[in-house]
Amino acid sequence: MHVSLYVSDISKTVAFYKTFFDQEPSKVKSDYAKFMLDSPALIISFVENTEKVQANFGHLGIQVETEQELAIKLLKAKQNNITVLEEIGTNCCYATQDKFWVADPDGHQWEIYYFHEDSEFNDPKYANESATACCTPKTKMTINEVVEQNACCEPGSDCC
Repeated sequence: MHVSLYVSDISKTVAFYKTFFDQEPSKVKSDYAKFMLDSPALIISFVENTEKVQANFGHLGIQVETEQELAIKLLKAKQNNITVLEEIGTNCCYATQDKFWVADPDGHQWEIYYFHEDSEFNDPKYANESATACCTPKTKMTINEVVEQNACCEPGSDCC
C-alpha cells in the first residue's frame, strides 16, 4: 500500500515520522520524504506543498496484532514525547477496540488500534460529522488541544 500526504514543513514532518515509525526515511529531498515500512507493509511519502494541506482529511490507521504490540507502541510514543490520546474498550466502526491517537505536525491523525471483536454498537461520538479522534466538544479542536485541555464530552453536548 502507498499513501502520499501534502505537508507544510518537510523537516518537521520527517522529524515526527522518524520518531513515530521508529526508523529513518528511505529518501529525503528538500521538499519530499519517503518511508518504506515492513510492519505494517506501507510506503508513505510526503510532499511539501502548504497550499494543498487539507483540513478534515479524516485519519489513517494501523491495526496491530496483539494487545502487547499496542502497549509497546503506546509506550514508545509517550517516551518520545508524542502527544497521545488513549481510548480503551471503545466501540468505533461497529468494533470493540483499544487504541491511541497521535497527530503529525500538520494535524494528520493516526489511529493505532487492537481489534477485539465486532460489535452491534457504534459510539455516537464517531457519527458526529465534526468528530475527531475522541470526544468532540462543540468548538472544533485539534487532537493536541483536546489532549492538552483534557476535553471530554459533557452530557447533552451532542458528541457522546
